[in-house]
Amino acid sequence: MSTPADLSRPTSAAAAPLAQERIRFQLAWNRLLSVVEEQAQVLIRSAFGTATREAGDLSAGVFLPDGRMIAQAVTGTPGHVNAMAESVKHFLRVFPPESLKDGDVLLTNDPWKGTGHLFDMTMVTPVFHDGALVALFASTLHVIDIGGIGSSADGLEIYHEGLFLPILRFFRQHEVDPGVLAIIRANVREPEQVEGDLFALVACNAIGGRRLKSLLTEFELGGLDALGGYIIEQSEHAMRQAIAQWPQGTWHNTLVIDGYDAPITLQAGVSIANDKVRIDFTGTSPSVARGINVVKAYTDAYTSFGVRCLIGADVPNNAGSLSCVEVAAPEGSILNARFPAAVTARHIIGQMLPDVVFGALRQARADQVPAEGASSLWNLHLVGGEPLAGATPEQQEALLAGPRFNAVSFSTGGTGARPGKDGLSVTSYPSGVRNVSLEILESANPLVFEQKEYRPDSGGPGTQRGGLGQTIVVRHADPQAAMIIAAAFDRVVHPARGALGGHAGAGGQLGLAGGATLRAKGRQLIPPGERLVVQTPGGGGLGDPAGRDAERIDRDVRDGLVSLDQARTAYQQQQPA
Repeated sequence: MSTPADLSRPTSAAAAPLAQERIRFQLAWNRLLSVVEEQAQVLIRSAFGTATREAGDLSAGVFLPDGRMIAQAVTGTPGHVNAMAESVKHFLRVFPPESLKDGDVLLTNDPWKGTGHLFDMTMVTPVFHDGALVALFASTLHVIDIGGIGSSADGLEIYHEGLFLPILRFFRQHEVDPGVLAIIRANVREPEQVEGDLFALVACNAIGGRRLKSLLTEFELGGLDALGGYIIEQSEHAMRQAIAQWPQGTWHNTLVIDGYDAPITLQAGVSIANDKVRIDFTGTSPSVARGINVVKAYTDAYTSFGVRCLIGADVPNNAGSLSCVEVAAPEGSILNARFPAAVTARHIIGQMLPDVVFGALRQARADQVPAEGASSLWNLHLVGGEPLAGATPEQQEALLAGPRFNAVSFSTGGTGARPGKDGLSVTSYPSGVRNVSLEILESANPLVFEQKEYRPDSGGPGTQRGGLGQTIVVRHADPQAAMIIAAAFDRVVHPARGALGGHAGAGGQLGLAGGATLRAKGRQLIPPGERLVVQTPGGGGLGDPAGRDAERIDRDVRDGLVSLDQARTAYQQQQPA
């Protein structure tokens, strides 16, 4: 993420501006970070969908006219920001700078040229100052619906998953294209929410542009090229210095996850050499005919984020620092899916990639790397008022008995234990999105959440304990109405592994209060009067559990995080043979 950095020290004597210019650049850089953060906050405050205004599932940033990212808002997700860093270049290939006019706004949800699936709308707005193109503001958010089969991994190819918008003009010189807007509204189940989110993107880019022009005037800058180029150069230099502090070599790691119809193998080789980090996913499983495939941009995004969590974490995230991380994935693999693969639930696999990177880099520096976590989000996508394939006539009647609704509750499990610290319970890592307030969900949808609490014993035992998952119980507010869960979960069969002697976290579980077990993926019925019971996974432990002192074990029991049975086991492990 972009953080204030000291730009007053030159990269090299030859390339350095004068001292006074460096100080001016430092001040302008701090202001630029404020600009992109305000851009993100405007998006949050004006968006209609809960994914953006409550969970923070978005990104915002500013780019040079050639498409290089200078700065990003701290608010946002790595999958959006790091994928968007490459996305803007695709926009410029379709609409070269000389073709853009003041007041134009560009839009796409192309997974291969955006951020990985059709639900993500990416918008790019050119900014003109004194008649010249000086920058591009880009932003992304996740809309509530995009048509097709909805938020489900059941699709076999992209055509099943909803409306596909190539890179196009949404605004032409300050005027919305009515045809584009009409097509979007006609293809989604929640047209008001989706339209509202699109105009929120327009607004956030517009405020970014206005603030940038004020900055340029105040600092007497004709454009962003000099400042942006210097920031990017400094960031690349700082990232290379951070890489140089790590051992040189190549390390490998394999992670097996649940997949849809069969387990998926993620294989990576991580090399550090010549001030670069290279990750090669050769040996990874091929793509599948389900909506869990990952486009290369999303693979790049979460892989580079995993690297940056360990190496150069305090270096601004932009084109300079990102250039030091190179990612290769065989075309046709599940991490580099070819068009028209289904990709709706690409987060299931993409958000596991930091764990894959960690497992390799732990071999280089075991003292700095956490254990595996739940990692991919456990979002509850609940749908009512629409039919379900395979349901009986009675079940279909119950599904249509209640009002139509489309709710997404962003939920998660525990992170892996960290060096010297326990894992974080119920924390969205690596996505960074927030859990959505139950009061918000219940006020907008016919839902009743009866339980939402920590899941004891779900964190993997270790000297440092893995973070806990959670237990969620929810039902339809109308006891005569049924609803659908569009499940897209992992870490059920293959839970988060512990490291350095730590134990695995608990696997996730999905079922009904009446006793039936539900599949971790796919659209399934929740009958009238039934309660859905969701237990999210825990993170893996770090270090031998015998190393956990009695005081911390007692505190875990007192706080309800660990049962007496698990505490007794821990005590026994501490006793001499």
